[in-house]
Amino acid sequence: MPAKRIGVGDEAPDFTLNTESGEPVSLREFRGKNPVVLFFYPKDNSPGCTKEACAFRDNFTAFKEAGAEVLGVSSDSEESHSIFSLSLGLPYRLLSDPEGKVRQLYGVQRSLGLIPGRVTFVIDKAGIVRLVFSSQLNAEKHAEEALRMLPGL
Repeated sequence: MPAKRIGVGDEAPDFTLNTESGEPVSLREFRGKNPVVLFFYPKDNSPGCTKEACAFRDNFTAFKEAGAEVLGVSSDSEESHSIFSLSLGLPYRLLSDPEGKVRQLYGVQRSLGLIPGRVTFVIDKAGIVRLVFSSQLNAEKHAEEALRMLPGL
């Protein structure tokens, strides 16, 4: 049975995943402190994912000014994330979800049944989802939509 899709108003499920440097990060670390922009993307080094990652990078100052923590998630390995992050100069952490458990926990569906979905969640300080933006083809719009939602969170 497919996992429930997490929607606006739902409590964001907690998880712990390793970063590109092998450091564990849990969503609960930010509860009561920072809003979180959690973006799921299909694959390191693919054209759309590179555009999306760079859009978050290029707007990183605005995310920090809003107090937000930005976390990218794909099923790629920590090593792949490390290479991807270094090659693009990404200032935020990438989390490795090799078995797709967190992707499933959030109900992020595959596109055309094959490609891992591209979905961004904005989670407020209380752990409540305030935005779900899903667009496989408009990768750069994910950062824009997340930034639009952050004021006041």
